[in-house]
Amino acid sequence: MTELTTGELLQVLQQGTVEIEGILPWSSNYAFLVRVCDGPLELGAVYKPEHGERPLWDFPQGTLCLRERAAFVVSEAIGWHIVPPTVLRDAQHGLGSVQLFIDHDPERHYFTIEGNEVLRPQLQRIVLLDILINNADRKAGHVLIQESEVAGGPNRLWGIDHGISFHVDPKLRTVIWEFGGTPIPAELRREMETFRERLGDESSELSAELTNLLSPAEVEALQRRLDRLINRAAFPQPGAGRHYPWPPV
Repeated sequence: MTELTTGELLQVLQQGTVEIEGILPWSSNYAFLVRVCDGPLELGAVYKPEHGERPLWDFPQGTLCLRERAAFVVSEAIGWHIVPPTVLRDAQHGLGSVQLFIDHDPERHYFTIEGNEVLRPQLQRIVLLDILINNADRKAGHVLIQESEVAGGPNRLWGIDHGISFHVDPKLRTVIWEFGGTPIPAELRREMETFRERLGDESSELSAELTNLLSPAEVEALQRRLDRLINRAAFPQPGAGRHYPWPPV
């Protein structure tokens, strides 16, 4: 099958017929491995229904699937393409997020590539995205490594599981601190500055969608984190308190 564009993938995920193949037993909330079929096209995906979300004291009930979509929207708007294509839709268990399944080796994750210079630019983007969306759960296993189809070509990194993100209070927990204290590359700062302009345009499609997915306070907190990150021009370092997820993998 010819490789599909992001837009084509989103269309299949949004409009195709969802067939549940099984449940992912290691997930904290109900997550189903599914097939999404649209005519001759068939995609593997992960379906996380709103009704399968475990209650959390610090996140409103039924909003984790919205945050999964919001993380994808932010990643795409900046141009980093870190989060697999993700949609919100109804399926067998009601409204939920449906995200493209990335074929990967579960034994390979962040801890197996830490310090890899070839993958450094991709890892830096993942770190910056986590800071922007205030990701509270960047475990090593939430960095997927997709093998290059070209012999000797660079592998692609993906970030998944962003359901507990976008809180207004500081919640960043990640295992990726290898860039702490180092300058943010100029290219990445420029990309964030362009994103800030788009985010500040209240008439844009980006602002409209984020307003539907997040609370006004959460959108404002995203803007503040973005301003702070651009102004400081360096990757933050872990300070006092809890800054690592558990378990780390």
